[in-house]
Amino acid sequence: MSHTVYRMLALSALVSTLIACQSDPAQTDTPTEPDASSAIQVNQLGFYPRAAKVAAVPAGAAVDFALVNTANGQVVYQSELGEAKVWPVSGETVQLADFSDVEAPGRYVVRVEGLADSAPLEIRDAVYGELNDAVIKAYYFNRASTELLSEHAGDYARPMGHPDDSVAIHSSAASEARPEGTELSSPKGWYDAGDYNKYIVNSGISTYTLLAAYEHFPAFYRDRDLNIPESGNAVPDLLDESMWNLSWMLTMQDPHDGGVYHKLTTLNFSGAVMPHEATEPRYMVQKGTAAALNFAATMAVASRVYADYEAEYPGFSEQALSAAKAAWDWAKANPDVIYRNPEDVRTGEYGDDEFSDEFVWAAVELALTTGDQRYWDEVELAEAAIEVPNWADAVGQPWMSMAYHLEQVPEALQAPVKDKVAGLAQHLRDEWRASASGVPMRAQDFVWGSNGVAMNMAMMMLTAHQLSDNPENLQVAQSLMDYVLGRNPTGYSYVTGFGTRTPLHIHHRPSEADTVVAPVPGFLAGGPHSGQQDAGDCPVAYPSDKPAKSYLDHWCSYASNEITINWNAPLVYVSGALEVLSERQ
Repeated sequence: MSHTVYRMLALSALVSTLIACQSDPAQTDTPTEPDASSAIQVNQLGFYPRAAKVAAVPAGAAVDFALVNTANGQVVYQSELGEAKVWPVSGETVQLADFSDVEAPGRYVVRVEGLADSAPLEIRDAVYGELNDAVIKAYYFNRASTELLSEHAGDYARPMGHPDDSVAIHSSAASEARPEGTELSSPKGWYDAGDYNKYIVNSGISTYTLLAAYEHFPAFYRDRDLNIPESGNAVPDLLDESMWNLSWMLTMQDPHDGGVYHKLTTLNFSGAVMPHEATEPRYMVQKGTAAALNFAATMAVASRVYADYEAEYPGFSEQALSAAKAAWDWAKANPDVIYRNPEDVRTGEYGDDEFSDEFVWAAVELALTTGDQRYWDEVELAEAAIEVPNWADAVGQPWMSMAYHLEQVPEALQAPVKDKVAGLAQHLRDEWRASASGVPMRAQDFVWGSNGVAMNMAMMMLTAHQLSDNPENLQVAQSLMDYVLGRNPTGYSYVTGFGTRTPLHIHHRPSEADTVVAPVPGFLAGGPHSGQQDAGDCPVAYPSDKPAKSYLDHWCSYASNEITINWNAPLVYVSGALEVLSERQ
């Protein structure tokens, strides 16, 4: 999961879920190893006609490969395999099969003598359109405070859970204006992950990424129909879905001082029950600098994005900007309030003790939205870090925003933006070229949520593409999409419901507790994580301790098979961006 390692200590909260896991024979069986067909690793959805197209093949099987049309059995392309190289993170020696020259639409398999054919793949326009829709709609399935009706949710319909209309102020959040026990209404929002709590820090980066997807590629999202309750109104469904969470986030700000509570949570994690069955008391917990700055940045972006939808969301743009400014002022007055879980709170911590990156992010977004020079004066871009972002490190978001609004960046700051984005892209391109598997991920990238790392890498490469015509930037982004969709050593497409072999037992309470065999579709599983912090809690063993193979499709594997809103968000961004950019090639 994307919470801090603190969650490992909350084993008491998992007792009931582990008992449920162990009592289900279907769940306690050792997950099957990849069959022969997955020996050839390939994107199990497919490619746009002009995209780079690569598969990975175990070395030694043959010297060449063929691409075969499944409709008629004809070989449409044949070529030599690339040089055999070892990918240290998997321990495998592989050769790359590059069939980028094939642009004809169709359904194909990669064929290598001595191996079973690859999973089928398609070459066509709009190949990631349905994926993008489903990955966004996964947020709808994770909505709090609402019933999911069958007309929108199908088999995943469920009663309302967590109305959150009576949430108590925790002792850690108590103030003179809001003493301990004060009851507040804080409905809506998304469940953060496989659990039922709501966290501002993770909501910030997740909602920002969804808003950025719309802001950078608005035409793509404008008319897409996700079949959510708001579909058919004058607002793009992506923005309607984002508003569900933004509405909740606004309730997490204390109007008396502008500070923002870190999370809304139960004291312990719930068991494997449906939302309406998880009825433990919920609390607003301690304010913090990280929460205030994430909130300020996200609300500043929301203000400018929803300004075009004043008729549908009257007053929201102004409200969001006012809230952003108040949160910024609180953070400036309280620049080092570190959040740590109170002694009686044992849910995800999302702790952070370094805030320079969040200050840069919030200042950039407020500057872009308001044009106020005082926010630019807060930004020292020459000193600011740029890296692949994650929930704790806002080292990608401001650069993304500035890259797409470069004309609004002061002229003196434009060169640092270009140089730093280009520098990160160069680093990732170097790793991509050096990788035996053509994937720029190293051992240290296989952390909790490694698939989220892959998608955030791809998102930064797409940012570089915005500023440069280097075609390799797009190729690296494509390779990372290929990785999460099946070109990896486990043989899984890691998105539920999309691919030939996908996760069936994600660590997601509704998917575990409902009566539907298949999990909720459109969720990106966390992915291989060599830490294996949950190994002692699962009744089955991980298949490997190699970083890229340390994955277990099992409900009990919260370290490798949980889902979170912040891993889905960059997948939304990347799948939509590749769809748009494919049309421009």
